[in-house]
Amino acid sequence: MNAPDSALMDRFRDVMSTVCSPVTVITAAGQDRPHGTTVSAFTSLSLDPPMVLVSLDKTSELLSFVRATGRFGVNVMGREQSAVAMAFATKGDQKFQGVRWTSVWGVPRLDGAPGWLACAVASLVSAGDHVIVLGNMLDADARLGDPLTYHSRAFGTHRPLEAAS
Repeated sequence: MNAPDSALMDRFRDVMSTVCSPVTVITAAGQDRPHGTTVSAFTSLSLDPPMVLVSLDKTSELLSFVRATGRFGVNVMGREQSAVAMAFATKGDQKFQGVRWTSVWGVPRLDGAPGWLACAVASLVSAGDHVIVLGNMLDADARLGDPLTYHSRAFGTHRPLEAAS
């Protein structure tokens, strides 16, 4: 298959910016320190067994630790965590500086995240410039709170529509 032209890629990005996505920080442990990156390509996959899907860049350092350990964490960010999500969206090894976290199931769990999943890698699927990581649930925890979302190239949140009368 030929590589898409830049105009098609721009149109693809424009269409994808119309999709409201959850904001997550995917974490793993490696080389005696925590690692993480902000990801919006995350979804539930199966209820029986409970599974999720995340997409990581093939060149991601985090992916190498997910491969090596066979585990990863999914921290579903809340509305008040946009600064944390931005920090984890950057390159570098200082992402955890000033961020409170604990190790659960051998992966970093960020304090304050409304949703938390600990996962064991079930499968890795190469897809374009990313790798789809399929994960089996080891643990899950949720608390009430408005989600952090990504839409139209900006962070936001979701509010239920008022019921029509």
